[in-house]
Amino acid sequence: MKNPEGRLLSRRGFCLCCVGGAALAASNGWLTPRQAFAEARGIVSLMKDDAAKSPITAHKLRGNIIVLEGSGGNIAVLTGPDGKVMIDAGIGASRSQLTKALAGVGAEPITHLINTHWHFDHTDGNAWLNASGAKIIAHENTRKHLSEIQRVEDWDYNFLPAPAAGIPTDVFSTAKSLKLNGASIELKYYGNAHTDSDISVMFGEADVLHVADTFWNGIYPFIDYSTGGSIDGMIAASDANLAASTNNTIIIPGHGSPVVSNRAELKEFRDMLVGVRENVARLKKQGRSQEETVAAKPTAAFDAKFGNFVIDPGFFTRLVYQGV
Repeated sequence: MKNPEGRLLSRRGFCLCCVGGAALAASNGWLTPRQAFAEARGIVSLMKDDAAKSPITAHKLRGNIIVLEGSGGNIAVLTGPDGKVMIDAGIGASRSQLTKALAGVGAEPITHLINTHWHFDHTDGNAWLNASGAKIIAHENTRKHLSEIQRVEDWDYNFLPAPAAGIPTDVFSTAKSLKLNGASIELKYYGNAHTDSDISVMFGEADVLHVADTFWNGIYPFIDYSTGGSIDGMIAASDANLAASTNNTIIIPGHGSPVVSNRAELKEFRDMLVGVRENVARLKKQGRSQEETVAAKPTAAFDAKFGNFVIDPGFFTRLVYQGV
């Protein structure tokens, strides 16, 4: 299936759009967060069901780096004599497909797993990957959130603590450097952005930057205020990503299409965040309520590009309104 711009939607993307479409038909308008994320059995259950049957697609980049698409957020894999280094774990229900995909990119064992943040579509596979030999590395707030019951209010969902094998054991507060498979890997903490646990991963020699859910390519992003997310932090993260990249840098977003991105698309995303924030802040300063602000359509200039996913213009406006 293609969206209005002609880009192919993944099975997972199609699933989420169907969820949003059902709620939209029932509401005769833009979705509220609970309509978008709690339709039917809930978005978390639907995503797990879809992950159980979705194929994994591999995209070869530079310097023995591959991106695997199809299990939650985009997963990067660095191969070499030190074993496979994975960036994010995907959804546990896709273990069989992910195992096959990992075998297809090399025979090395899985030795390291880096979590970019705590959300389940990036960490649900932690336990089985740890059991397969991966040491889990993450920001200290990722370990905190995975270690306790965590509610995401806009998803209307309570996440139980991860099993012991799924908890990161090697954590840091601001930055961490690794040297694996001949690659210099720099991990940097953003502060409050998509959540309060987000990190970037830069593969120095290959000039490949994984920015995870601080960048949703071509779609409006989710901002998790329940665990420290911030529209201003998302803009600051985009600025940091632009500063860390050049026109030659391959940039891996957390979600969206295409999964192999660049500085120009990242800048377009950043400019959208700034534009919507300015529009929403102006309306809120005028005394408009949240629903009056939604009705004013402050995202209109950007909807054709970014508004064709489950986080629709109304939902994104409400998210921004919370943070200005």
